[in-house]
Amino acid sequence: MAVAAQQRKTFIGPRLRQLRRERRQSQAEMARQLGVSPAYVNLLENNQRSLSVQVLMRLSEAYGVDWRDLLADDATILLGDLRNALQDPVFGPDTPDLQELRAAVDHSPKLATSLLTLHKSYRSLTERLLALGVGSTGDAEQIADVTQETVVHDLFRRHRNHFDALERAAEDFRRGEPIETDEMYGYLKLRLKRDLGLRVVTVPVATLPHTLRSYDERRGEVLLSEGLDHPNKVFQLTHLAGLLQYRETIDVVIAEAGIGDPRAQARCRVELANYFAAAVLMPYVEVLEEALASRYDLDHLALRFGVSFEQVCHRVTTLQREGALGVPFFFLRLDKAGNVTKRFNATTFHLAEYGGACPRWDIHLSFRTPGRILPQFVEMPDGSRYFTINRTVDRPSLGHTSQDHRLAVTLGCAIEHASQLVYAQRFQLDDPDLVTPIGINCRLCPRQNCAQRAHQPLHMDLPIDVHRRGKTRFES
Repeated sequence: MAVAAQQRKTFIGPRLRQLRRERRQSQAEMARQLGVSPAYVNLLENNQRSLSVQVLMRLSEAYGVDWRDLLADDATILLGDLRNALQDPVFGPDTPDLQELRAAVDHSPKLATSLLTLHKSYRSLTERLLALGVGSTGDAEQIADVTQETVVHDLFRRHRNHFDALERAAEDFRRGEPIETDEMYGYLKLRLKRDLGLRVVTVPVATLPHTLRSYDERRGEVLLSEGLDHPNKVFQLTHLAGLLQYRETIDVVIAEAGIGDPRAQARCRVELANYFAAAVLMPYVEVLEEALASRYDLDHLALRFGVSFEQVCHRVTTLQREGALGVPFFFLRLDKAGNVTKRFNATTFHLAEYGGACPRWDIHLSFRTPGRILPQFVEMPDGSRYFTINRTVDRPSLGHTSQDHRLAVTLGCAIEHASQLVYAQRFQLDDPDLVTPIGINCRLCPRQNCAQRAHQPLHMDLPIDVHRRGKTRFES
């Protein structure tokens, strides 16, 4: 701990102030308890002095707090979230500058968090009302409630899409054993039999209608549908191993997040088991080294680790270990109607929060070119730019009625990281015509003269002139 603290300056002003106020102490009283001067406490609270290891240890002992909780740095995420929230048109054009936002995060973190909570409730309510349609009736409490998908997304977001406890669990599961990729399926069957007494049986689709995997605890059987391809059979067995053998580790993550709703807990448990499975099949150090060496060639990574394209997209978003960072990505998965069916975000970028419905984004075009990667540079209305990789992925086929249930995925990063990706090497990054302007969706997009506009924006009135016909019927 001492080495880690000495490697970088540590500022904990807001946390120290909160700790003191919770104890109803003055700065002088805290100073006496820590054996320092009141002036030093004041400098610490205002982030004008960094925290020494000695004072950190005294704080931990005197106040009974874990030193790791004191050192946890959530300010960057809070600042990014605050910037993204204030770009919402509801706040108007005159938004605080970066210096003001940093001051708010440093000196009033609870106020900043409360503002984000309020804005999240507003967005959730708006989205539900839009989904219900104008004039629809329903339970107001249900409309304002946070969805289980939002709970899952927020849990991963708070952890920067990286769970060190699950990475360690995955390393423990592998036990340093060199397992060949093409032997993983047999290895997992043996492990489940040896460790849990479970027998794995592959059954016809008709035996498991509408089901891909079924675990029968009483009979000690795991049934896998023939509709699963080999990578997904492997993934399902690894997922189940994590769910059963590392249930306590997963539940600690959920409990620490304060998630009380049983249905939300169940959804989080499934996604955290998925995280564990990806960490087992694509060990952190190996996948990061291979990603850097191949410049994030996703097809190469999928072949190297025996996983699907979608699974490797998930995994590269989690490479956010301190001291061994990958490119910070966001990930979205859409159906043919433009509904977001999955999203992960290891960035401060708001495109992954509410995006997906803009027809100018090539993630929709990818349905016309199945299996082909479509790289695209995009720009949001606030001027932020991203590089995105769009491609369709196939779903398990359970018969002739499910042959075209493919989805589309996008993996994206800020434009400054694009040069690290093999998919951007053929582009001239300084070309002014390279970037496609897009929006979150038409109801929230302020762009004018967009030929793809499908709805009147909620927050502004587009110009209407009866003597002129514009690109769409919404403006002229």
